[in-house]
Amino acid sequence: MEKDKQERLRSEDWFNPGDPKSAFIHRSWLRNQGYPNDYFNRRPVIGICNTWSELTPCNGHLRDFAEFVKKGVLEAGGVPFEFPVTSMGEILMRPTAMLFRNLASMDTEECIRANPLDGVVLLTGCDKTTPSTVMGACSVDLPTIVVPGGPMLNGKYKGERIGSGTFVWTLKDKIKNEGFTAEDQIEAEICSARSAGHCMTMGTASTMACMVEALGLTLPGAAAIPAVDSRKKVIAQLSGRRIVEMVKEDLKLSKILTREAFENAIKLNAAVGGSTNFIIHLQAIAGRIGVPLHLKEFDTLGSKIPLLVNLMPSGKFLMEDFFDAGGLPVVINQMKEHLHNDALTVNGKPIGENNKKAECYNSEVIAAIDQPFIEEAGIAVLYGNLCEDGAVIKPSAATPELMSHRGKAVVFENIEDCHANIDRPDLDIDENSVIVLKGAGPVGYPGMPEVGNVDLPEKLLKKGIKDMVRISDGRMSGTAFGTVVLHVSPESSIGGVLGLVQTGDYIVLDVPNRKLHLEVEQSELEKRKAAWTPPQPAADRGYTNLYTRTVQQAHLGADFDFLVGKSSSVVKRDAH
Repeated sequence: MEKDKQERLRSEDWFNPGDPKSAFIHRSWLRNQGYPNDYFNRRPVIGICNTWSELTPCNGHLRDFAEFVKKGVLEAGGVPFEFPVTSMGEILMRPTAMLFRNLASMDTEECIRANPLDGVVLLTGCDKTTPSTVMGACSVDLPTIVVPGGPMLNGKYKGERIGSGTFVWTLKDKIKNEGFTAEDQIEAEICSARSAGHCMTMGTASTMACMVEALGLTLPGAAAIPAVDSRKKVIAQLSGRRIVEMVKEDLKLSKILTREAFENAIKLNAAVGGSTNFIIHLQAIAGRIGVPLHLKEFDTLGSKIPLLVNLMPSGKFLMEDFFDAGGLPVVINQMKEHLHNDALTVNGKPIGENNKKAECYNSEVIAAIDQPFIEEAGIAVLYGNLCEDGAVIKPSAATPELMSHRGKAVVFENIEDCHANIDRPDLDIDENSVIVLKGAGPVGYPGMPEVGNVDLPEKLLKKGIKDMVRISDGRMSGTAFGTVVLHVSPESSIGGVLGLVQTGDYIVLDVPNRKLHLEVEQSELEKRKAAWTPPQPAADRGYTNLYTRTVQQAHLGADFDFLVGKSSSVVKRDAH
């Protein structure tokens, strides 16, 4: 329903406040950009939040996209203002882009709140740029729409599909065992990233795009369109038009991000074989908008959902194939019996209505609900004395034979220890061992990096071993695969039991019964805890110090404790 005509736009408090001096100040300097008078006269002001950066290659095309959004805003009678926020390139940032997700969310939140904006368009792409901007927008709660940047075109290498991200996890094996040369590597690098866009596997970037569409924050079908496809530009322009209407309807984020929307997202993530990183980001978003969401619910709601999408790393196809087959609308339609079909979306219609006519054009890529690729494919949440607050594993990317396993721990105190020693010929390790990596949690690394899928030892790769059980308090790339237990909480660096594990201890992984257990007597663990010394803080100043002092554990979404919730869009004091 359109706003009452007498209701003031938020931006009018800047441009038409009733005080001539304030109006002069706010409008005058903007006029040096050549804006006409009607830009300041009761037209919805739309902020275009751009995560473009040359240091974020996945988002390198978003400057162009912003122009299409602006067209749409102007066509609908709004006024567009583009602004930058912290951009996180997954590939380049050290020690990990995840360290800066919360910083980018703060940047987004404060930029939106501090400026005369009535609605917001989020331009996103690379992994953390989607959750960070959504988190920040949630804390202000204005009408908001997301335009995902889109995946790269399919990688092709020597006649075969090559998935950006996924291929790299096989590189060590190829070099050691398949005669993969330096020249081969250069060619594969070029072939795996041949157009603008983010990873074209069902990695974290694609998962995040599917997440925001599943939550109802994009126009229907937006997630899978390749970055260089002209239809992506059309979506950007239509999103510009739509956000103006959302402002008139007062369709805020809190009206879309309901409990039902989060449940839909969890189930659809399972159906597409999405990344484990989905969990930590969705929880953070839920915490900002005020919807209770417990880690265990990702299992109870999603673990029995069938896998309907055959994409790397759980399958063999890529995002361009997914789009050509019909994209997420097909999955939503197939999943209608499992979803809240009346959940509202940004186009003002329920998600079920938006997708009820979606057709599948390739059943090798998207399966029917009654003929899935895997019967139960969602993420499993484990508990036990090794992870009192939980840990996660992605069964669809793991080895079935290792889902129930007992093995001797081979412990690495940190990632440097692992890199230095994993390939030692005299390392006492075999395929039945359990690799344990400490110091990879939010506080310990800091930032909880994607190092959980530790490379297998060279001597086992030479034996033909392709997978082993690995356990850490870190994350892994959504492009990765293997029997990898992640997000162990509480983490090793704050006194979690993971920090007490010693080489030679036996660990039991029992995914069917959702257990992860360290076979060490409680009395012995208490002795170890008494002798345990916490590691030195990662930093004594600056942002990293703030991060390690205030970050929550993985099972809560790794947001800052002081950022949970929202502060509304109201700013009571002017600057003048």
